[in-house]
Amino acid sequence: MDDLLLTITKVSALVFVLSSMLAMGMSLTVEQIFAPLKNVKLVLLALVGSFVLVPLLAWGVGEVFGLSQDLAVGMFIVGTAAGAPFLPKLVSTAKGDVPLGVGLMVLLMVVTVVYVPVVLPLALQGVEVSAWDIASSLITMMLLPLAIGLFMKARWPGTANELQPHMSQASSIAILVMLVGGVILNWSNIVDLIGTGGLLAALVFILGSLAIGLLLGTGNPTAVRSTLGLGTAQRNVSAAMVVAVQSFSGETITYVIVVALLGLVILLPVAGEIAKKMPDAETSVADST
Repeated sequence: MDDLLLTITKVSALVFVLSSMLAMGMSLTVEQIFAPLKNVKLVLLALVGSFVLVPLLAWGVGEVFGLSQDLAVGMFIVGTAAGAPFLPKLVSTAKGDVPLGVGLMVLLMVVTVVYVPVVLPLALQGVEVSAWDIASSLITMMLLPLAIGLFMKARWPGTANELQPHMSQASSIAILVMLVGGVILNWSNIVDLIGTGGLLAALVFILGSLAIGLLLGTGNPTAVRSTLGLGTAQRNVSAAMVVAVQSFSGETITYVIVVALLGLVILLPVAGEIAKKMPDAETSVADST
């Protein structure tokens, strides 16, 4: 039964990433995605938040909660990896700035490929990270389907407009199945963390990362600020898992998975609450530059 559930969960994760990237590509243009990134100040804030403040927060949370070395390492690995495939879905749920969300996802993902192999070996002894192992999975699973969607939107807009709602619906169903399956499969691991402080530490880390992005976005329209907050809080699980599997085992890998699941479980409802408070008309970052 566990093998069947594991297969279903893996397939649903694959379906989610592919369908969500295709859906985003089919609904946007290259210009729409990269226009928000012309705001240099916002880009710098996003980079500082994701690659300086969040890793520092991950380290600090591990110290404050006295996490074991395996858990603290898992937390730090998650803290260094940004640019998650879930970000556009979260931004869409929050009624945020979707083009900015996709643009940030691509930017943070590219930086992660360069940043993680440099920083982790310096911060953690004995760690060897292959940039290509990280890049290849992200290119294949995220950038390629996004590029296909963008090409279809440019070349066959009618077909893209027709397929886009179906891709979006498939991604919504897939993420629900993936979350339920992931929680069931890792339930014993989640329970085992209760006495270690690991669950509370993960909660503080996720909400703290969200707060960092929201604070950095102060002064921007609500849609832009919420997008920056979600972009800082949602970490790149794919990249983190590549690193964890390459150099670690046991509790470190388990904790990376648990933090990732907890992040989605928390941030999806948070995105829904943000949407309820979103003004009817908002100025996007592209309009405010």
